[in-house]
Amino acid sequence: MRMDRQAAPMPVSLMLLGILYGGMVTLAGVLGAKQVALGPLAVEAGIFPFLLLVGISSGVTRLHGEYMGQSFVRLGLIPLVVAIVLTLFVLQLPSDPGMYPPAKEAFPVILGQSWRLMLAGIVAYGVSVTLNVSLFARLSARLKNWPGISGFLAAALSQIVDTFLFISIAFLGVRPVAELYAGQMIAKVVLSALMVPLVIRLVIWLAKRNDAPRDFSFK
Repeated sequence: MRMDRQAAPMPVSLMLLGILYGGMVTLAGVLGAKQVALGPLAVEAGIFPFLLLVGISSGVTRLHGEYMGQSFVRLGLIPLVVAIVLTLFVLQLPSDPGMYPPAKEAFPVILGQSWRLMLAGIVAYGVSVTLNVSLFARLSARLKNWPGISGFLAAALSQIVDTFLFISIAFLGVRPVAELYAGQMIAKVVLSALMVPLVIRLVIWLAKRNDAPRDFSFK
């Protein structure tokens, strides 16, 4: 006789974080079209939602284990690829003659990325955030009471890899890349120190506030 098993309810925080994660995956590519100056540092604006992805996946790993953290990373590829396909489709459609002229001219410039940029985004995201979750899980096992430090170290190392992959795939052979490597790596490491520990703490706070009582110690 077969017995039905009732699935455990999904924690509220996990559902909210999953929705936010999917949105940030697609937003990172759009904001990446703008370069911002942060004092002496120059960085593409997509780093802000990207570091949210890093912090969220690290926080989920802290609460639910590495498997769940890596699941976020893998599932994040779905909205990323779908967004790219839809963007390419929309770019092929004719514009409405009554569309605001500056917007008509700017749209393909902002969203019409080359295939190298699109490929660079997918590869850099998949490799670097997967690496981040793996490093965070191992560092947290050693620094159980210091998730912020574990998060920064994992993010900093993974962002160096992310920068190397993205710039190499997107620009190598097209423009000089030495200064891009150095500038982007420094900027991303600094931003990782400022953003990632805070995001991890916010993820843990969200879980404690919204989920059923449980043990939130490191897994």
